[in-house]
Amino acid sequence: QVQLVESGGGLVQAGGSLRLSCAASGSIFSINNMGWYRHAPGKQRELVAAITSGGSTNYADSVKGRFTISRDNAKNTVYLQMNSLKPEDTAVYYCNADLIYYSSDYDALRYGMDYWGKGTLVTVSS
Repeated sequence: QVQLVESGGGLVQAGGSLRLSCAASGSIFSINNMGWYRHAPGKQRELVAAITSGGSTNYADSVKGRFTISRDNAKNTVYLQMNSLKPEDTAVYYCNADLIYYSSDYDALRYGMDYWGKGTLVTVSS
C-alpha cells in the first residue's frame, strides 16, 4: 500500500512563507514525477508545480518566482517552498506522484499513476 502524506499547511499573513512537505511511504521502488496541485473554493484544481525524477521543474505562471519545488529522493519526499504568499494562494494543496511499487497481489513491480495525498490547507490572510 502506497500513501502520500502532506504537512506544513496553516494560516499565514500575506507576504509570509510556508513550506509544504509530502512524504511517500509503502512498498515503493521508485518515484517518477511528483507535483503539487491546489484546489481553491469555487475554482478548478490546478497544477502549482511539478518535478521529474531528474530534477526538472515547471510552475504555474501565477507562482513563478515565488514558489520552489524540490525533492529528496532518498526520503521519497517532495517539498514546496512558498514565499511572498498572497490571499489568492489560499487553497487545499495536494501532493501527486507517479511511481513504481511492489504489489504483493501480483508479486511484481507495477506502475502506479496519480497517487494523491489527502491535502493540507493553506490560508493566506490579507
